[in-house]
Amino acid sequence: MDKTAMREVDVREGLESTLTILAHKLKKGVAVEREYAEGLPRICAYGGELNQVWTNIVDNAVDAMHGQGKLKVKTSRDEGGHVLVEIADDGPGIPREAKNRIFEPFFTTKGVGEGTGLGLDIVRRIVAGHGGEIRVDSTPGETVFKVRLPIDGPRRGPDGEANGGVNGDGG
Repeated sequence: MDKTAMREVDVREGLESTLTILAHKLKKGVAVEREYAEGLPRICAYGGELNQVWTNIVDNAVDAMHGQGKLKVKTSRDEGGHVLVEIADDGPGIPREAKNRIFEPFFTTKGVGEGTGLGLDIVRRIVAGHGGEIRVDSTPGETVFKVRLPIDGPRRGPDGEANGGVNGDGG
């Protein structure tokens, strides 16, 4: 994880960097649709860690679509002082029996040797460490990961832990 200090990060730039890094996987048949909010504020964050979040989510989406389909990347700002990043794919969706377990360490729906089951656990921890929340909504034909991050950085609780969470049930 990043050992540098938190700094102001442009979420759009991080998403674009991730899409550039994964261009070799995307160019084989994934159409990327971008919907970035105008005037989105920078957030106080560890940029390298957030890029790891975007990379894991986008890479999983491309794998789920078997390299063919539509990937939508959207940013917005909510009224509560947060930036919302939504990454959606039009793949088959997450099986209902797996949906509540996808953020568990070592849980994977990929074949042997294809995944460690740590990607989304790491994503969950990074988002929570930033005081954010992650949730997933999935039906056949659409899976959307929604990452909500505070603009001013994590708010620390009395125990020194960032206040964040995960919601795999879509609500």
